[in-house]
Amino acid sequence: MSQTVMQNRSSEIETQLDVELRKVFKVFNGETAVRGIDLDIRKGEFFSILGPSGCGKTTILRLIAGFEEPTGGDVLIRGQSMNRVPAHQRPVNTVFQSYALFSHLTVWDNIAFGLRIRKCSHPEVQQRVGEALSLVKMDAFARRFPAQLSGGQQQRVALARALINRPTVVLLDEPLGALDLKLRKEMQIELSNLHQELGVTFVMVTHDQEEALSLSDRIAVMNSGKVEQIGTPSEIYESPLTPFVADFIGDTNLFQGKIDESHSAILHVVTDKGLKISVRPSDPWNGANSRDVVISVRPEKIQVGLNEPSNQINCYEGRLKHVMYLGAHVHYVVELLTGESLTVLQPNRPESLIDLHTPVHVYWAASDCLALTV
Repeated sequence: MSQTVMQNRSSEIETQLDVELRKVFKVFNGETAVRGIDLDIRKGEFFSILGPSGCGKTTILRLIAGFEEPTGGDVLIRGQSMNRVPAHQRPVNTVFQSYALFSHLTVWDNIAFGLRIRKCSHPEVQQRVGEALSLVKMDAFARRFPAQLSGGQQQRVALARALINRPTVVLLDEPLGALDLKLRKEMQIELSNLHQELGVTFVMVTHDQEEALSLSDRIAVMNSGKVEQIGTPSEIYESPLTPFVADFIGDTNLFQGKIDESHSAILHVVTDKGLKISVRPSDPWNGANSRDVVISVRPEKIQVGLNEPSNQINCYEGRLKHVMYLGAHVHYVVELLTGESLTVLQPNRPESLIDLHTPVHVYWAASDCLALTV
């Protein structure tokens, strides 16, 4: 391949990235909030930054927005460094959890505000505000004030205001956190549809795992100022790379243990309490240099029954300690004979309910659990 073609392909790949963070650090009063982060966010992608409170995810959003400057490293948008570029000059707009609408302005004037600051012509303002109102289905509420709107309606206005300047990137800071559960579910669908319709790059910060899994093309899971893993929702959930990611994304059962032996692509692990678990890694095991592992088993992968099944590698006896009826599912807690507890999630069927304190067997396939290096 010629050097010119290689350069062209390299340039094409670069232009497909809307946001890049290169070895970004941020220190506040001697405390490091962000520790050498590298991120590539693709054009048109719905990218979520997920993690617990204090992990640095909001700081990253503020660094992209220009509300904070990195202590070290570089923030780029469309290949251009944004270091020392003020927030109002960056091709991004932010939707805050509080919405930050002007209470003294109508819906129409809130949305038009950014265009007027940029001194757009009156006909252009009229056209673009009308398009934005139609996009978020708020045409009928144009003359109302924010106090006259529901939380979901205010969210739509905030989105319209963020989108009207046609930014390269829309930043979403816990955008649905202030809504009740039913409305949040509805707005998740609307937000996803809006993203697909516009094709604009969305970068969302959230601590809600379900929200990130349902909306995102890719997710960065953060912990203590670092990125633990980046991947698609299915990769993050089905193939976590660390015990933290396995535990933070959804529910899981974690067992500390040591590899007892491995052969025929099966790892045999003995937990700290003596439970023997067999694991079939999906890829060749890369933790051969260490015997210490953490086993992760998702509750929905575990079966529970009154009788011991035949030909099950991982099968253990226990007693039912807790039953929680969840409508479509039933949540069980089983205490094993070794003293370890397991959570189990089963579909709700008439024959599936088991009485409290009943002796049971729990079991799962070797391919339904993961061995993670410590």
